Amino acid sequence: MSAQHGIAAWHGVVQAGNQPAQLAAIIAEDAVFHSPVVHRPQVGRDLVVAYLAAAGVVLNTDKFRYVREFSAGDHALLEFETELDGIHINGVDIITFDEAGMIKDFKVMIRPLKAINKVWEMMGAQLAQS
Repeated sequence: MSAQHGIAAWHGVVQAGNQPAQLAAIIAEDAVFHSPVVHRPQVGRDLVVAYLAAAGVVLNTDKFRYVREFSAGDHALLEFETELDGIHINGVDIITFDEAGMIKDFKVMIRPLKAINKVWEMMGAQLAQS
């Protein structure tokens, strides 16, 4: 299955606010999340949902928008922009989908360095609340 079905499902969840139940419905049980600030990959649906739900709270502000999207086969790259506390953030979500269109691997990369530091600070606070 191509990534198109999975991308559409992802956009629907993002637009609805990255709610944990909706995230869980599109993430494979053995999914892996690669954070831009945590060295060790986070393995398993529960951890991936926790990180993506927290990212939805932190990053998905009224300034968040996807600006480019590429896909080939089961892989997609979605470039995004947002702003936190006056810091412009540019990043990419690199997503791999399984045969059923479920997310099996999700990697986030962010630039510039001050954006990474701000995301690290705010994600840490959000995850601590969970």
